[in-house]
Amino acid sequence: MYSEDLLKRLVSELRGKLETAVLLWMHDPAGRDAIVIRQALLPDLTNLDAATEVICSRTPSQIQLIKQNYQAKFGVFLEQDIERHTSGDHKKLLLAYVSTSRYEGLEVDREMAMKDANALYKAGEKRLGTDEKTFIRIFSERSRAQLAAISAAYHDMYGGSLKKAVKSETSGKFERGLLTILQCSENPAKYFAKALQKAMKGLGTDDTTLIRIIVTRTEIDMQYIKAEYLRKYKKTLNDAVHSDTSGHYRTFLLSLLGPNN
Repeated sequence: MYSEDLLKRLVSELRGKLETAVLLWMHDPAGRDAIVIRQALLPDLTNLDAATEVICSRTPSQIQLIKQNYQAKFGVFLEQDIERHTSGDHKKLLLAYVSTSRYEGLEVDREMAMKDANALYKAGEKRLGTDEKTFIRIFSERSRAQLAAISAAYHDMYGGSLKKAVKSETSGKFERGLLTILQCSENPAKYFAKALQKAMKGLGTDDTTLIRIIVTRTEIDMQYIKAEYLRKYKKTLNDAVHSDTSGHYRTFLLSLLGPNN
């Protein structure tokens, strides 16, 4: 109708945080994720925590769509950018996670869960040093339901939590990736509620995180995230966002969040 590109027009009309949020919203869910990962991996803006969060919190079918979008938009495979911009065990984990196909159903194999729990115990808390390969293999190959069963089996068999074992046995970006996979296998909404609270607590606001999570989760599981936020922090997510933002940027984020409940 107007013989011009809407995205270009938005770029010329909007500024700052509102522009960032609206432009990201203009894409479909897999497109948004691809853009967030690409920006997070670019050397001048490197935000490996953001790339890790998005990759490790998505389901196998979401990852397939992200990979297709990534290649179409940027002319390079997601794996190539991970290879180029990450390192060490963190790189190995991300590469394994985006290239391994995992079951998405709810069925679990209890016996297998006990074997894996034992393998993780032997690879971590039982020995001096850590066998990272075992952590990468199990965390990248098992379904969400299976990993939650492994976590429960670990607690039953060894008394401690698998989350604590990951924290004491690993560090840095690698630890963050494992924890994201583990927490999202048990309760993704709780994981994102916690990340949002962290972005807003204390002085100043981590707007990059706020925009990323609200814009990318609104069409996925925002109702659950809002419920978890209220349960954990005794305050609605809308009220938290309202007190940490202002202007049209605030209006836009609140409109994505929907009713204040």
